[in-house]
Amino acid sequence: MSIIEKAAGRIEQKKEEPTIGAPAPLSAPEGIIERSMHAKAPAAPEASVAPAAKAAPQPGAAPAKESPIAPRPGARVVELDLARMQAMGLVTAAGGRTALVEDFRIIKRPLLKRAFAEPAQNGRPGNLIMITSSLPGEGKTFCAINLAMSIAMELDHTVLLIDADVARPSVLSTLGLPAHPGLMDVLLDESLDVADVMLRTNVDTLSIISAGSSNPRATELLASQTMNALVEEIANRYPDRIVIFDSPPLLLTSEAHVLAAHMGQIVVVVEAEATTQHAVKEALGQLEGLDNVNLIYNKTHEFPGTETYNYNYG
Repeated sequence: MSIIEKAAGRIEQKKEEPTIGAPAPLSAPEGIIERSMHAKAPAAPEASVAPAAKAAPQPGAAPAKESPIAPRPGARVVELDLARMQAMGLVTAAGGRTALVEDFRIIKRPLLKRAFAEPAQNGRPGNLIMITSSLPGEGKTFCAINLAMSIAMELDHTVLLIDADVARPSVLSTLGLPAHPGLMDVLLDESLDVADVMLRTNVDTLSIISAGSSNPRATELLASQTMNALVEEIANRYPDRIVIFDSPPLLLTSEAHVLAAHMGQIVVVVEAEATTQHAVKEALGQLEGLDNVNLIYNKTHEFPGTETYNYNYG
């Protein structure tokens, strides 16, 4: 398959990380390539969570119409510690024009282009993007958060980040946020709406939904008609919205394969010098027949003291 774009960037290596040689070439059908940092961040103070304010109606006044973007009574507003995120190596607008920010600008551009192109024949909305990996520890959550933060910088788009790794959720803990009801709770409780579990952040264009309560029937719930209706609603409620799902690894759970059936675009994170070609082929085999599968080649080291980010889109 043809390679559409290729770019490379460098970022200063942390002292505690070992130097790794250049990765062996990896053949894959389509892809992106990226490198993430896995610095262990210091414990952050618990984020403040407060209910959205609701104005009391005036006596005798006609009931006001609810704005389609107004938070429901259950909605919460959370404060992201942007300084902490920047120290962890995550993308933030306040961080300036760093190599990491530029790298994710390269990653997001073709994804955005496909997100709002003509609908595919399979009918899956292009603005639903799943981030996954073959195995745990390859940097998928790092990539999902960075991609969401980068898209949140766009002038014409908003982004919803959903932690769909229901077996081992990590989006909220990575961001220093407390546990909160989320995706599984909406699928289990018909009285809950997406807005009831959505966390609005101090980044105006970014909202988050957690994985929610653990459930042994997670695979069946994600494969249900309720989930199908939910993703359809999420994809179409706002025409400018990109929805990013942080998915479980493909080779350890059945949830990822089920979740992929709902997605318009899929990004598979591959850890350089760690993930075998056999594992990558096995993972991609689970996505056979799905369109717009891309790769992020992660954690590559070209020279001592540097980390290299390489991207291929196909």
